[in-house]
Parts: sequence; structure tokens; C-alpha cells
Amino acid sequence: MEFHDNYPEYEKMSNHDETYGKKARRTLWNVFWIMLAITVVELIIGFMAPSKGWSGTLGLKVLFIGLTLVKAAAIVLWFMHLGHEVKFFKYVVLLPYAIFMIYAVFILLTEGTYSGVKENYTRTKQIPIEDQLAHKKANGGEQHGSSESHEEAHH
Repeated sequence: MEFHDNYPEYEKMSNHDETYGKKARRTLWNVFWIMLAITVVELIIGFMAPSKGWSGTLGLKVLFIGLTLVKAAAIVLWFMHLGHEVKFFKYVVLLPYAIFMIYAVFILLTEGTYSGVKENYTRTKQIPIEDQLAHKKANGGEQHGSSESHEEAHH
């Protein structure tokens, strides 16, 4: 099946022939459909995850990060035209990006669960206003400047 469109002036404006223009637009449409398919897969999995018990699992996190990296690589290769460059230039552009992404994924997967480990909870419990007022009244209305005295008051 041949691709037909109604943009014959495109080839004249960009000094390309009609065949190149059709090929360029076909490539853009192919990229669009690939990106759309990956996004739809991500959405379907995201909607299914809670009912299947996948929410928060390492496998789900790795899958989403992997699909996101595939989309990012597709953008870099197709829209930034890096796919047509020499190998050295590809590495100069992609290597720092890849190192940063690996580091970011590592931090996400290791430190992202920090507050979920019982021994590592940070204090997020709100102190009821009545307790704050009672504490203030018991101390004669003084405000303590250090966090140590604040902690001692609650133990």
C-alpha cells in the first residue's frame, strides 16, 4: 500500500523530491504509532496493577522505567535525528544520558522505599492541637528552641 498525502509543496519548499517527503512523513507517522502503542500498554498495565496486586512491586517499577527509557530513546533517535549520526557522536550524546538514567533508576529503586521500611520511618505523625496546647500550658507558655526538648516533652 502506497502512502498518499496532500502536501506536494513540502518537497519544493525543502529542496527534496516528492519521494523523500512521503518517506519522511511516513516515518513520523510510524514513530507516532509506536509511541502511542507503548503509552497505551503503560496505561493498561497501570490501570490493571491495583486489582492484580502489582502496585509497588519491583517488576512493575522496572517495566515502567524500561518502557519510559524506550520512549526516550525513540525520541532521541528519531526526533533529534541522532540515528543518522556517526557512532562516536551518538556515544558522546547518549553516554552521559545513560549514566544519569542508570543512577536515577538506582536511586529511585533503593531510596524510593526508604520511608516504607519500618526501621527507617521519619516522623510524620501530626501532634493534635489539644496536646500542643496542653504542652504549652504545662511549660508556662514557653516555646522550646531545640528539637531535643520537644522530643523529651513527648516521651
